[in-house]
Amino acid sequence: MYVKGERVGKLIIQIAPTGVIPTKQITPHVPITPDEIARDTYDAYRVGASMVHVHARDEQGVPTYRKEVFAEIFSKIREKCPDIIICATTSGRFNTAVEQRAQVLDLRPEMATLSVGSVNFFDHPSINTPETVQFLARRMRDLGIKPELEIFEAGFLNTARYLVKKEILKHPLHFNLLLGSLGSIPADLRDLVYLVESVPSGNTWSGAGIGRFQNQINAAAILMGGHVRTGIEDALYMDDAQTTFATNKALVERVVRIADEFNREIATPDEAREILGIRSYVSKAGRIPHHL
Repeated sequence: MYVKGERVGKLIIQIAPTGVIPTKQITPHVPITPDEIARDTYDAYRVGASMVHVHARDEQGVPTYRKEVFAEIFSKIREKCPDIIICATTSGRFNTAVEQRAQVLDLRPEMATLSVGSVNFFDHPSINTPETVQFLARRMRDLGIKPELEIFEAGFLNTARYLVKKEILKHPLHFNLLLGSLGSIPADLRDLVYLVESVPSGNTWSGAGIGRFQNQINAAAILMGGHVRTGIEDALYMDDAQTTFATNKALVERVVRIADEFNREIATPDEAREILGIRSYVSKAGRIPHHL
């Protein structure tokens, strides 16, 4: 397993195809329906993604917590990508009711996001009280789901340490460092270095840049030995001038090109499981070769 403080290993690429903000009016390429999300996940999987971060939308395209919608998305993704790691959102950006946010955990995805603090986005705050964070962390622990700790500020790392001390979380942990949102830590390279140096040793991390910062944070994470999250959830365009709409496939392909330049091999889903220290998923439908 590659962890902070050890040699650079293979690169995990996580695709975040949908999120809660992009609409078809904003970008024609955002996947909204279960079929669209599964299709985009498959396209990204074929070119290098070993993990998918899933948000769900209802029939009107509005973000939803409903378990049955997530179940349909998961099923369609599994049909196309039997061995990909599914990481479900428990976001509090538009829904603060913890029992509703926890519904998706009943489906027992291998991983789920855990924002360990509140953050102000440009349009709406994401509220994560200490009680909410601990409730979700305990539910994940009890169901055998590995949390992906969403880190928007350095103080979030202190909260993670506290949760470990209280035995609500346990090592090895995986930290997703998200930089560049208006109300969170900026996305200068010094900011990423500071966060990475603050991650407790023995754990893994990935880097995600929001908007125009995505490419530079992804590239820096590759160079620094971390992993990468990319996708339309985080960036709508391929370029700073905002002349070319991004697709999820193209964003993954760009990460693969950069990784190749710096001799970082791309991890398959099973290799990603080993790196992250999570249980192996075995599909009844069998497995298909990765990167076909």
